[in-house]
Amino acid sequence: MIEEFEVPSPHERHVEHVTEHAHRHGDSFASKIAVMTAIMATLGALLSYQAGSSESEAAIDKNNAAIKKTEASNQWNYYQAKSSRQNLSELAMQIPGVDSKHYAAEAQRYKAEKEEVKKKADELEAQASEWDEKSEKALHQHHRWAQAMMAIQIAISMAAITLLTRKEWLKNLAYTAAGGSVVLGLLAWLHI
Repeated sequence: MIEEFEVPSPHERHVEHVTEHAHRHGDSFASKIAVMTAIMATLGALLSYQAGSSESEAAIDKNNAAIKKTEASNQWNYYQAKSSRQNLSELAMQIPGVDSKHYAAEAQRYKAEKEEVKKKADELEAQASEWDEKSEKALHQHHRWAQAMMAIQIAISMAAITLLTRKEWLKNLAYTAAGGSVVLGLLAWLHI
């Protein structure tokens, strides 16, 4: 029969010792850090969700802008085709022996149709610009959420180091990073 045994590392022994000592002596320092870390982890999950959501929104808005740009391009191509037909009709009016009134009417019709197409193309370009602007705003908001997430991750790391080293200045640094994360999250939420 083979017996298996585990040899803990010095780090694992130290963490175990600190944990046992904290539980035995009612260590409020460790308890406060543990509660704060749990709160920070919850905040981190919320920030991560918001960062992903705003990034998706920015991508959708950018896609909508591309669709509108393509539609506008199609309209400008249609405008160009109408211009070519108008030019051909105007040219045909100059040819001797053809019904110049017919081609003059055709030229006028193409000119009127061309103006409608131009109006539609301009509208589509304006819509594309609006979608681009929305995308940029959503992307800026995403960056704010991501910055807040980074700050909370730093705070959690600092809290873990604080628990191991029991340094008060590290605890204050962790709380400061968590506060910075909250501020960045508020800026993202307010679209600033």
